[in-house]
Parts: sequence; C-alpha cells; structure tokens
Amino acid sequence: MTKGRGHRVQKVGTVSSDKMQKTVVVRVDRLVLHPKYRRYVRRTSRFMAHDDLGATTGDRVRIVETRPLSAKKRWRVVEIVQKAAK
Repeated sequence: MTKGRGHRVQKVGTVSSDKMQKTVVVRVDRLVLHPKYRRYVRRTSRFMAHDDLGATTGDRVRIVETRPLSAKKRWRVVEIVQKAAK
C-alpha cells in the first residue's frame, strides 16, 4: 500500500521580487481581527519560493509547502493564477 503525501498547506499571493535565479518572493496578505478594536487589520507575510514556471513581479501565484530546499526556502510555486498586467 502506497502512502499519499497528505494535505499540503497552500497559499495564494503576489510575487514581489523575482531577482534571484529560480526563486521568487511571494507576498501573502490576510485579514486579522484586532482583539481590542474589533476591526480587521491587514497582515502581510513574505515567503521565498522555488520557481520553475518563470513567474515575474506582479503575478498571482499558488505556493505549496515542501521540504526545506535551502536555508530560507520551504515553499514551491505550483501554478501561476494570473499574469501581471503589462
């Protein structure tokens, strides 16, 4: 019986930097409810992701968690959801 890889964490974000070879920086925004003021506050996380698809700055991409690929890379680009407007 073969074991599946199970449920992998996926996130959708915007490529903010593509200046490295085969690596992009993906910015993921989320809304968090402020505990005191009861307003939604935008929080941003940045992930370094391995990119074989050739995503460029401004593209919306889907990233998936993977094994450590380097000191800072633990994510991989699996799909370019929307290309950046030229």
